[in-house]
Amino acid sequence: MNTDSGNLPAAAGSPRKPWRRAFARVPLLAWLCGGLAAVVLEHFFGPQLAELLGLPKVPVLFGFLTILGKPPLIPSTAVFITLIYGLPLLLVSRLLAGPANRLAAFLLQGPLAVSVLIHLALFYGTLHLWSDLSAYRVLTLKLTLIAVMLTLSLNVINGYMGEFSCSHPAFMALGAYAASVMTLVFFAKDKQFGEALLPAALGPFMFPLVLIAAGAVAAVGALVIAVPSFRTRGDYLAIISLAFMFIVKSMIENLEWIGGPRGLSSQPNYANLPTVFLWAAACIWIINNFVRSTLGKALNAVRDDEIAADAMTVDTRRTKMVAFLFGAFWAGVAGGLFAHVLRYVNPGSFGLQKLAEVLAMVYFGGLNSVYGSIVGAVSLSLLGEALRPLELFKWIIIPLMLILVMIFRPTGLIAFREFDVRKLVQPKLNPDREV
Repeated sequence: MNTDSGNLPAAAGSPRKPWRRAFARVPLLAWLCGGLAAVVLEHFFGPQLAELLGLPKVPVLFGFLTILGKPPLIPSTAVFITLIYGLPLLLVSRLLAGPANRLAAFLLQGPLAVSVLIHLALFYGTLHLWSDLSAYRVLTLKLTLIAVMLTLSLNVINGYMGEFSCSHPAFMALGAYAASVMTLVFFAKDKQFGEALLPAALGPFMFPLVLIAAGAVAAVGALVIAVPSFRTRGDYLAIISLAFMFIVKSMIENLEWIGGPRGLSSQPNYANLPTVFLWAAACIWIINNFVRSTLGKALNAVRDDEIAADAMTVDTRRTKMVAFLFGAFWAGVAGGLFAHVLRYVNPGSFGLQKLAEVLAMVYFGGLNSVYGSIVGAVSLSLLGEALRPLELFKWIIIPLMLILVMIFRPTGLIAFREFDVRKLVQPKLNPDREV
């Protein structure tokens, strides 16, 4: 058995560029090791290198904030990014390609879950070390993971089901307020709700149940509009769901016992990075299994032709109802995490701007694609933060990018692509060699 992928000869007549051929056999495991090496290097030598290059501090968000705030620092920032991220990532991943391929092949001989958990542990270790350098990175990372959950849950409805829903900010608000009220009532002393009903020490252990309850509240809210909405077709769901979003926002603004327009604060600090990461990973795994299941295939059939699907014995109404509630559930969970990451929520966080952000992430990344949702949420979240120094121009550049994507790729960057975990973690071997 030969699994060594290093120095493999290029296929005769291959049109691939040399650099692409050199990295074609690098598996995900090696890329993760390269990323880990880069963040370890930054962790130990980043501040010294930044001082040597004349930078005020380590570039927080891959240098974008630094170079957009002070353009004369572009050369120093470019050198820093190349030495800390570029070279270590490429060198380590290329050097480890052979051993990583052998290890990936060995891991796949056992249960797939073991291989996935090892990849996830390496990925989390990289993110943890990267974010450990500043509180801003931690907050950005948490909000990006929550954006991934929101985008995925909306893609179930707008992408896989083919309807156009505008009610996701409302589901998120229901989840955020439900989780906040539960943690404040049961586990925290608060001026709004008084003494906690249960010992505060139980809070972190009960937090998963709180999030599930928050998702259930959002799903019940979805049921309220799903019943009348699915009696109609076409754009009516968009109108009804938009009205639902305004109703929920207005209701929260007028309920003084949950803070009214002032919002709720002092949520316990339960949503640390490991918690948000685990929930985001669970969300991706569960939604991916859902859309690849029989019900997910039925959802695609309903999207392509509802009358034909009904004729083929698909219970179209039940299928749409389950998918709608499922998407709302995960939006509610994301809302609960959002409230405990910021430790403050108010109705203004769940209005038209939030709707525009989530819709942009879904359609930018790609419809009917778990890959697309992840790419859309991560790229637009990080781009929004990276362009923050440009202030007004930020909201000119991002919409222009969306317009260009809609013109040249109307279904998004990575649409209609299946997320296969086995393919993701498998070794990248030369097809001419035996594994």
